[in-house]
Amino acid sequence: MSAEDAHKRWIWANYYGPNLGYIQEQYEKFANDPESVEPAFRELFARYGQPSSPEAAGSSQPQTYAEVKAPTAALDSRILKKVVDAVKLINNIRTYGHLKADIDPLGLSPKTDTYLFNPETYKLSKADLEAMPASLLWENTPSDVRTGWDVVQRLRQIYTRTIAYEFSHVHDDKERDWLNLYAESSEWPASLTAEERVALLNRLIEVEQFEQFLHRTFAGQKRFSIEGNDVLVPMLDEIVRLLGNGGAEYILMGMAHRGRLNVLAHVLDKPYDAIFSEFHHSPNKEFGLSEGSMGIGWTGDVKYHLGANRSVKHGEAIETRVVLANNPSHLEYVNPIVEGFTRAAQEDRKHAGFPKQDINKAATVIMHGDAAFPGEGVVAETLNFNKLNGYQNGGTIHIIVNNRLGFTTNSEDSRSTHYASDLAKGFEIPIVHVNADDPEACITAVRMACAYRNTFKKDFLIDLIGYRRHGHNEMDDPEATQPLVYSKVKKHPTVDVLYSDQLKRQGIITEEKWKQLNDAVTQKLQSAYEQMKEAQDRESRGKKSKGKASIQPLKITTSVSANTLKEINTNMLKYPDSFKVYPKLQRILQRRATALEPGEKVDWALGEALAFATILADGTPIRISGQDSERGTFAHRHLMLHDYETGKKYSPLHRLPQAKASFAIHNSPLSEESVLGYEYGYNVFAPETLVIWEAQFGDFANAAQVIFDQFISAGRAKWHQNSSLVMLLPHGYEGQGPEHSSARLERFLQLSAEDNWMVANLTTASQYFHLLRRQASIGGTEHARPLVMMSPKSLIRNPRSASDASEFSEGAFRPVLEEPLLGSKPEKVERIVLCSGKVALDLEAEIESDQEKSWDWLHIIRVEQLYPFPEEEIREVLKRYKQTREIVWVQEEPKNMGAWSYMEPRLRSVAPDGANVFYVGRPERSSTATGFSDVHSMEQQLILTSALKHNSFVTNS
Repeated sequence: MSAEDAHKRWIWANYYGPNLGYIQEQYEKFANDPESVEPAFRELFARYGQPSSPEAAGSSQPQTYAEVKAPTAALDSRILKKVVDAVKLINNIRTYGHLKADIDPLGLSPKTDTYLFNPETYKLSKADLEAMPASLLWENTPSDVRTGWDVVQRLRQIYTRTIAYEFSHVHDDKERDWLNLYAESSEWPASLTAEERVALLNRLIEVEQFEQFLHRTFAGQKRFSIEGNDVLVPMLDEIVRLLGNGGAEYILMGMAHRGRLNVLAHVLDKPYDAIFSEFHHSPNKEFGLSEGSMGIGWTGDVKYHLGANRSVKHGEAIETRVVLANNPSHLEYVNPIVEGFTRAAQEDRKHAGFPKQDINKAATVIMHGDAAFPGEGVVAETLNFNKLNGYQNGGTIHIIVNNRLGFTTNSEDSRSTHYASDLAKGFEIPIVHVNADDPEACITAVRMACAYRNTFKKDFLIDLIGYRRHGHNEMDDPEATQPLVYSKVKKHPTVDVLYSDQLKRQGIITEEKWKQLNDAVTQKLQSAYEQMKEAQDRESRGKKSKGKASIQPLKITTSVSANTLKEINTNMLKYPDSFKVYPKLQRILQRRATALEPGEKVDWALGEALAFATILADGTPIRISGQDSERGTFAHRHLMLHDYETGKKYSPLHRLPQAKASFAIHNSPLSEESVLGYEYGYNVFAPETLVIWEAQFGDFANAAQVIFDQFISAGRAKWHQNSSLVMLLPHGYEGQGPEHSSARLERFLQLSAEDNWMVANLTTASQYFHLLRRQASIGGTEHARPLVMMSPKSLIRNPRSASDASEFSEGAFRPVLEEPLLGSKPEKVERIVLCSGKVALDLEAEIESDQEKSWDWLHIIRVEQLYPFPEEEIREVLKRYKQTREIVWVQEEPKNMGAWSYMEPRLRSVAPDGANVFYVGRPERSSTATGFSDVHSMEQQLILTSALKHNSFVTNS
């Protein structure tokens, strides 16, 4: 054995057990990619090769270095072990340095045991580290760092100052290396000129003075102050500058109410006097009190929920639109809406196929609360969009505006994690914690976030750790619940004072300059207030109420010529020569080829496909998403086909010759509130697009109730925020139990007012066709309203729901339909049944099964459009039947659900004189439906029998 071989064996013999396993693991990484291991390991493996186990060494292995007798081998095994331990120490400083960082402005955090990045833990002395060259432990070592001891000191300084980093959860080596390199090589503090530092100070003065002015001038009014996290405003300024200079045409922002007024004033450039006006008086004071809340379709919202937008110019060529979304007090629910804004802004929908996405065109910035970020599930649902094809947008910059309180609840009572940001680790989002009292560190964090997003097109999170200077609102006394915190807050200087002191020490400003800056801001605020008072005095003289705005009646042609429909239908059944359709599905789809011929019928799925195709031919883009939307929950849609042999996808609507706009269809994640919010946001930003969200079952839509309540139903009344979003909510009682029966129709009808949306429950494919085309044509107009549709399940394949081709080429949407089997002898009709949806076809089947019986006494009206209530159409039908004695509402749902509570007073108002109004349906229940199929069948038959029994009316109440 040569001396060299013996030396190699001796080197590896000093590693055994877990240490040897660790060395071997590092060597495997080295063998695959030498750059994936630390420099010390690269040098070790390059010099001594693959580690060998003691067993492989055999009995001839020398026990001491002296036995080798290889004087040229200068590397002692103890030194090697110390190098390995030094590498561990350095890795732990990078990984755990944040635990010792100076990121708590008030010094409230308990001391953390930081033994993992103390040299003594690894039995390393200063002398040991000084004996190691810096380059052995740290690549790209700065010139003034020469030894291992210098490396440890410098890295401890980098990773424990007022900015701290968490990157170890990022699994991609390239990303993690980039992050560490940026943290270790970036200028500290942020590279700012003297002028930029003075401008930063001036912005902080504006932020602080604005809050103090509101506090003094509008004493006792809520504003949800930003104080304690004032630096958020200059951080947003820097984000707008960097993203704008990077080519972003849109920057879409979302935030809760805390600090919103300050962001509106300084980032969105909302005039001070406009904000003061909202404090001083109602912004719509031209309406009287009764008018302001009744009858004008505009109820407004509190000032700290409102959004705004502005244009910012970056030089001559670049202009960026900055938008802050409206948001209710439901904190994080704006998140998916802003994400939808951004995707809509990034996509070009002018051509057939999927939209063309340019992720550089728009960017998202979302500000979170420290209690809400881990506390509200919509946050995790929205973070999950990060890498999903139908929802990703090239990276969102998240800022947790962390004041370490949730109303009166301390952090230890509101989350189980160490940091408010820990949820983001599950999505491999890099995290930077930064002290809100160090403005330049905050600017550094922002620059890193923007650079990372620009490089990797992924999310980045900044945990901005500050405090809350006042209570939850300015009328709340926080000392009752957080006495220790607020004893410190009272004595703690504001950040503008702290930063001014720093600039004075650096000789950048003088005390006189500091006073001048403050006086100028105070004067600006006071002048704006005086202007506001003068303007309101002028407005109050002689101004009359505008009253209710009138909208011209809507007249839309939704029929399409028979020839066009046939041509489109033929083209939808063409596939690329190489594409192999699943044989079973091919047979099903091929049945559609003759559906438009005389004597044939168009079923629900084809009616929808024809609607989509003709809408695209009109030049209107479409986006549809839901948990099974490509195929359809009930295996009926099949607008995204899969090659039977290769699995590749193909949509007939992408290659439709007539299409003049994009068609996007996406299977969504298993989420309701975030996906519905996303689609609402997409539609608000791109109102010309027909956007559809489809629930897997309508029963699950209640998981998105906040989006329905706060945004879709009320957005127009609160914020003048129009939408034409379509919501397909499968609904119908078919014996599938309480979670697969009801879309909770009653809740949507309860929310119906002020012409805020349409609620429909249809019975035919042609009605669906015309309603979709109507909805597509009102997008982006004053008529735009959301559509809530109780979509079918078994009705999809019920032959009674299929329609003749003529109903597509000649018809139009009708709010009510009359039963074609009945009503031919008006003078004999005594009972008129009104119903909606599937039960109407159940009644028709029951009547048709007993044609020997005389049904002259009965007529049925299908109410296809429930809201707005089709009063005129129903009155027109009732006028023909002058002998009517009974008006009966029939429904499948329990009496306290469904449409009965909504319909009863309206039916009584249209009922002919002398006619009684009755209810037929299930009795009041706490659960929507029975879980027993035989009980369901019995109940369903009782409903039909009761509704159709002559001269012996029976109610189930």
